[in-house]
Amino acid sequence: MPVLCYLATPRKDDDAPMTDSPESLRQRSIRSFVMRMGRMTDAQRRALDELWPRWGVDLPTPGTDGVAWLDLDGIFGRQAPRSLEIGFGDGESLAHLAGANPQRDYLGIEVHRPGVGHLLLLAEKQGLGNVRAICHDAVDVLQQHIAPAMLDEVLILFSDPWHKKRHHKRRLIQTPFVDLLASRLRPDGLLKLATDWEPYAQQMLEVLNASPWFTNMSPDGGYVPRPHWRTLTRFERRGERLGHGVWDLAYQRNGR
Repeated sequence: MPVLCYLATPRKDDDAPMTDSPESLRQRSIRSFVMRMGRMTDAQRRALDELWPRWGVDLPTPGTDGVAWLDLDGIFGRQAPRSLEIGFGDGESLAHLAGANPQRDYLGIEVHRPGVGHLLLLAEKQGLGNVRAICHDAVDVLQQHIAPAMLDEVLILFSDPWHKKRHHKRRLIQTPFVDLLASRLRPDGLLKLATDWEPYAQQMLEVLNASPWFTNMSPDGGYVPRPHWRTLTRFERRGERLGHGVWDLAYQRNGR
């Protein structure tokens, strides 16, 4: 059966260290993406039809308490450090990381089906046993399906910067979402980000530096050098050709 990328209304997770102000509740209902189909190749369509049962994760329906936690040990068939990439695009970086770090499990979330199909093709080609894909809204997945302190690392690389001022409310890195991320990371877990839009980088820095849940890993409280593990994707290569800079950030979840 072909996979369906679907959306649902976010529900509040009482375990998350999030404020309950009307503003924060409103913020959670604003999507950080727009649904666009894009061009899907025959190979990507085949991947969604045939490879999803092997590398895709179907989400259970939340119960009356609003949650249905995923059994990540069962999904991956082992206990291992877990990384989550939010918005993995075409999956190049995620597949590279999974291949380079077989001792670690990688879970990716992406709402756009062609990108999901491309990751499945990469997983098949490289024989990756430590990568899985979810085709759904990341906020819903974190609130409803990822139990507290289940993740060792979260990657958010080149999320939509929503350039226009009236769209800034759609940016993923906002205080309520950062609080939610903190609740899903184990103590001392890592949050790593990158963007090629400097005003968004500045907002990320401001929001995360103000968070009581995270400590900036840069000695001067600013950006970090480009990490060696982050592959140069087609998206970033295009940005370089256009003269775009790239800003990397790294934070550690406080142990308290």
